[in-house]
Amino acid sequence: MSENDGLLALPGRGSLLSIMSAISLNYEAVQQARLQHKPCPHLVVPDFLAGPSLMRAVSLLPEIKAGGSYPLAALSLHPELKSMMEEFAGPRLKAIVAERFGLDVQTAPSMVTMRGQTRAKDGRIHRDSASKRVTILLYLNDPTQDWAHQGGCLRFLNGPDDVEDYVSEIPPVGGTLVIFPNGPDTWHGHRPYIGPRYTIQLNYMARDKRAQYELLRHRVSAFWKRLVS
Repeated sequence: MSENDGLLALPGRGSLLSIMSAISLNYEAVQQARLQHKPCPHLVVPDFLAGPSLMRAVSLLPEIKAGGSYPLAALSLHPELKSMMEEFAGPRLKAIVAERFGLDVQTAPSMVTMRGQTRAKDGRIHRDSASKRVTILLYLNDPTQDWAHQGGCLRFLNGPDDVEDYVSEIPPVGGTLVIFPNGPDTWHGHRPYIGPRYTIQLNYMARDKRAQYELLRHRVSAFWKRLVS
């Protein structure tokens, strides 16, 4: 399985690289962000997308009416947004993540999905599956919305039992990037929220059978969601 297997294999990959994009990813902010260690190692980068780049990315977001994670192949994305997604999942950010967390992920397969709606059942306390070595979340939501009172803010928790027992809380506002390697203490979730909430999720996957199954499951999911859309 190559790095580009699974959801990263976007249509017309070669042509995407030549697209002139107004969307600029702030890699320097990831390099400079303070590494937080409690309750688990994680980075929060509020300005990974900012200014005109953020406005452009938000303007190109596809309409997603249903809940759940959508593989990119299941969505009709503007070519410029596809190009951004390919860069986002590419080697430059991966190298920075490897350096910041001391991980060997350069050859890890990448998987990208998008959410556009949050349901009542979403946000329950959990740890990501062991097949996902690293989770990277890019939020693209209205910063003027009162997320703290309405719910939907990501919380890193002290354990699996109480969403109010948290160490840090991150509003899912436009351009904010959150990165954390998965492990025994990566409990996270959010208070209930129902409504639009755009998140791009990038995972660096393991190479075991469970990870291969998850990549295959998402390819099948992309096929069916594209078929019925």
